[in-house]
Amino acid sequence: MKAKMQWIEEGYKMFSHRGPEGIKIEKLAREVGINKSSFYHHFADVEIFTEHLLEHHLGHIIQLAEKEKQATNLDELIEIFIQHKTDLLFNRYLRVHRNNPRFLKYLITTNEIAGNAILNIWAQILELEENSYLARLVLKLSVENFFLQITDKTINQKWLKDYFNQLKTMVREFKKNNHK
Repeated sequence: MKAKMQWIEEGYKMFSHRGPEGIKIEKLAREVGINKSSFYHHFADVEIFTEHLLEHHLGHIIQLAEKEKQATNLDELIEIFIQHKTDLLFNRYLRVHRNNPRFLKYLITTNEIAGNAILNIWAQILELEENSYLARLVLKLSVENFFLQITDKTINQKWLKDYFNQLKTMVREFKKNNHK
């Protein structure tokens, strides 16, 4: 079982940084330090392996969502995002390759889980506690933009804080202009 998890964890990192086309069995075998016949013993083919990666990702998103529910401020949320950088990058590739029905299925599921979990802190950060409908709309619109922009380098304290501050400014301007 240990070898199987090594394959999955290393494959998960590979997918997160290079997407599905970045999964190369020979390179993966070198990274894991196990010969590639072990891969075929555990998974038979890349399709089955990918399904394991998707399930692994779902488990990580459930963990991420639990932490998001516990966040009480922006700094805590940013720290959670930094801790789950690989998961966010994996999700980015699901989004990029959502024309694949399996990826789309997991993208929809993970977005629903994480989106529902983050909504309270999201509304608080954007000062929209009184309007959860608007908070959900802003979340839906900004998620696409967020995943278009994130990279291994941008998921850091400064970039994330700037990103959220830009969203806060935008929401404040909308609210201000709505009252005129």
